[in-house]
Amino acid sequence: MDETGSGVDIDITTIIVSWNTRELLARCLASVERELDRSGLRGEIMVVDNASTDGTPELVRERFPAVSLLALEANRGFAAANNLALARARGAAVLLLNPDTELLPGALRALWLALHAAPHVGMAGALLLNPDGSLQSAGYRFPGLAQLLIDLFPLHPRLVASRLNGRVAPGDGLSPVAIDHPLGACMLVRRAVVDEVGGFDEGYFLYSEEIDWCRRIAAAGWTIVTAPAARVIHHGGQSTGQMPEAMLRQLHRSRARYYRRYHAPWFLRVAAAAARAAAAVEARRGRERAALLREVAAVYAGAGAADV
Repeated sequence: MDETGSGVDIDITTIIVSWNTRELLARCLASVERELDRSGLRGEIMVVDNASTDGTPELVRERFPAVSLLALEANRGFAAANNLALARARGAAVLLLNPDTELLPGALRALWLALHAAPHVGMAGALLLNPDGSLQSAGYRFPGLAQLLIDLFPLHPRLVASRLNGRVAPGDGLSPVAIDHPLGACMLVRRAVVDEVGGFDEGYFLYSEEIDWCRRIAAAGWTIVTAPAARVIHHGGQSTGQMPEAMLRQLHRSRARYYRRYHAPWFLRVAAAAARAAAAVEARRGRERAALLREVAAVYAGAGAADV
């Protein structure tokens, strides 16, 4: 298969998993269609809807008839929903997008060029921007102890956005930059990579599934890059923000699964102790978040003894 697009019918399959983000999804789909036209790349678009109740399936059918829709009767989670579409994707590359993203002009072509900059490049992420145009994410290093502590304790925003928290700088803004993983909101991956390493681990309902996937991709010898010239607006947290406490619990359940797989047993013990300490700090300040952090500590404490 010629992955540059000269010998295949479809260059890129775009997959979007949605849950109650109707209007943002409409903007996302419109931006993908514009970029396919602008880039000259041949594509198909697939939406997997996780049992939305806001009319998302009806919108896709009515306003985007060329989009292939898979409307699920229950929320299967991000990983499982993406895997359903990956099994059906026909493109030489697959673009995984969150429904709260918008591709800016030239983004799709820039992602495609970065993915094919060298044969060993297996995935390319975009430069994610906030709606006001400020930088949100250029990519990350795999999470470790520093990132865990920053997650648990309230720290200065400059520290949160620093290299200590695994953030990668966008370089010169044009050339691809090697990273460990992008944010899962926008990832272009070769079909050959999916065939080699498989899809997402469905044990992750939400969060960290893209980090786990990138660990497996890197372990198979592929390079992962950010394409800073590919600029994508990411509104961020539009699905998960509907249930913030539940999503925080889910974040740490997923992190516990990830840490258990890729770190030594002592790491989970440290994580549990750190969460208990964070809960004590919040309790002294009279904040309700203390109870939630105690739950998080219990998740990490139990992760070493049971499947998570």
